[in-house]
Amino acid sequence: MTTILTDIEGTTSSISFVKDVLFPYARAALPGFVREHGHEPEVRRWLDMVAVENGGMCQDAMIVETLQGWIDEDRKHTALKALQGMVWDAGYRDGDFTAPLYPDVAPMLRAWRGAGHSLAVYSSGSVPAQKLLFSHTDAGDLAPLFDGFFDTEVGGKRDAASYRAIADALGVLPKDVVFLSDVVAELDAAREAGMRTKLVDRREDYPEPRLSEHTHGHVRIERFDQVDPDLLDP
Repeated sequence: MTTILTDIEGTTSSISFVKDVLFPYARAALPGFVREHGHEPEVRRWLDMVAVENGGMCQDAMIVETLQGWIDEDRKHTALKALQGMVWDAGYRDGDFTAPLYPDVAPMLRAWRGAGHSLAVYSSGSVPAQKLLFSHTDAGDLAPLFDGFFDTEVGGKRDAASYRAIADALGVLPKDVVFLSDVVAELDAAREAGMRTKLVDRREDYPEPRLSEHTHGHVRIERFDQVDPDLLDP
């Protein structure tokens, strides 16, 4: 059987959900969250990390301003990702939002899993944030479908070594993995590692289809149900 490794933004969910919903929510909620939970050890450790890295800030308000600036820059920082995850956790639990998936995603994930294939996620968002998203989708709790969640702690998404490490962690050979992503450079790295690839080219995120040389030789699909069943059998 095959392992299907999927990206999130632009692949299972619209790029705009993170950019237009999750990031603004975290930015707006951070001041209140820090006021209420800043004394808790798991929150304090990340706030203190930001403070130390920025010259020893002594006021939480200054730390929050720094974090909000990082959100505006889409900065990939461990402390920011951790704190955003905590804020999003509260938002999901309070029902402030659910994660919208493309309509074809949940049915195909369930079908692939039902057919005996294993599923995993590789995204630049933190593993806790990935689990939150798939636990609170508009199609229900899909997190139990997955055997593994990977973020950039395993390595950069444009580095072939990251994909080899994921295959090792899952206990499979790279050739037995199909990687689904909307980012050609990531697919290039996965192919270099020995994985099979599909370029997910959704019209909602990419109005101009990426064709011919723009695909770098990766088979292009617009929906998960266009994955050739033969590709799932090595």
